[in-house]
Amino acid sequence: MNLEKVIFGFFVLLAATLNFGFFIGDIADPNLHNRYELFAAVAVNLIATVLKFGDRTQIGAVHLATSLVADLQLIAAAVVLVYANNVSAAGLTPESTASVVSLSGGALLANLVSVVLLVIETVSYRRR
Repeated sequence: MNLEKVIFGFFVLLAATLNFGFFIGDIADPNLHNRYELFAAVAVNLIATVLKFGDRTQIGAVHLATSLVADLQLIAAAVVLVYANNVSAAGLTPESTASVVSLSGGALLANLVSVVLLVIETVSYRRR
């Protein structure tokens, strides 16, 4: 068993599941979307991105691209959340919550593509 592949797969799947956990629920209800789960998703996605830098194959490039998209979406969601909570006079409204959840939904789609690529890569792997 290749420990590097296990760690890589772990972080790819953890990134997707944390993102899904934040995303699920009524889009406008801030009580259903835990901000700490969003920040955990950002952190794990950034770790997964760093792990993808070493792969020089075509599928590795697509892995990296999906991870960068997810990072961008999640960081944007975190910025909107921090702005709504700490800067905006209106606070965390249903509209701003919907924006945060929508951005995390885009990241979730990118994470799902990454998981599908991981499964395809694993299934097509041949022992040498």
